[in-house]
Amino acid sequence: MHRVVALVRPVQSTFELGCAVEVFGTVRAEVPQYYEFDVCAESAGPVPTTAGYTISVERDLSALATADTVLIPGWAPVAEPLPAPVRRALLAAHARGARLVTICSGVFALARTGLLDGRSATTHWARAAQLAAEFPRVRVEPDRLYVDHGDVATSAGAGAVLDLCLHLVRRDHGPAHAALLARHMVMSPHRDGDRSPHPPIDDLDGLLAWAGSRLATPLSVRDMAAHLGVSPRTLARRFADRLGTSPGAWLLARRVAEARTLLEQTDLPVEVIATRVGLTSAVNLRRRFRTRVGTTPGAYRRAARPRRGDR
Repeated sequence: MHRVVALVRPVQSTFELGCAVEVFGTVRAEVPQYYEFDVCAESAGPVPTTAGYTISVERDLSALATADTVLIPGWAPVAEPLPAPVRRALLAAHARGARLVTICSGVFALARTGLLDGRSATTHWARAAQLAAEFPRVRVEPDRLYVDHGDVATSAGAGAVLDLCLHLVRRDHGPAHAALLARHMVMSPHRDGDRSPHPPIDDLDGLLAWAGSRLATPLSVRDMAAHLGVSPRTLARRFADRLGTSPGAWLLARRVAEARTLLEQTDLPVEVIATRVGLTSAVNLRRRFRTRVGTTPGAYRRAARPRRGDR
């Protein structure tokens, strides 16, 4: 059993801790339980939360000595120094092979251990400049949902918490189990870590909606540029600036995402789904799907709908 221990502190965010509990600590009758979840603090006792109530924490830092994953679900205020006992406990856990994972502002605590020096990391976009200024040896990537180096991982804010946690489940136990868990949580099984957490802005909003409604057509990057009345080069620059990707890569990702939805929610054959999302053939869909999702459409459907066979 993989032991996940969340290190909380006053004033603890209930949302960030709750997301970790949902993924690693909630027992579901139809989902195999591969994790054991616990909570600790620098000193055992009552810990106030952002919701106005207090949680009772029974474990102190000694709990980290047996953790396989140490979670830091936020660190507020972010300027708060890392207490020496906490720093020693985190470094000791890492040295014996535990994975250190931060949620949103928790990256500030991890950065103060020095373990992120020379590496990339992310956090909530509103804190990215502060993180970069305080820790110049950390390569801050504010447009990433999460960054996973294997031994350390960081996430952006809000919904990115669940994206990182499900990514870790996928890495630990495979895409089928992660998809099953996501289905029970009524979530999308997978969002790539390199997807921007910022909402698209300006006139790209209209273009994305327009293109998303025409996936079944032979839509091209040139068509998208023409819709905005710009050159393909200008469109590519706008995509890079706003979304951190290219128009072609976005269009392919959108087609694959729509295929995943149809696999989850319909009994349509793979050949029909390929046509509906504009990938023309089952062979092309299977190739693109395996490259981006890491599994086949049939295996994905079986994992997302475990009681029903592939059609």
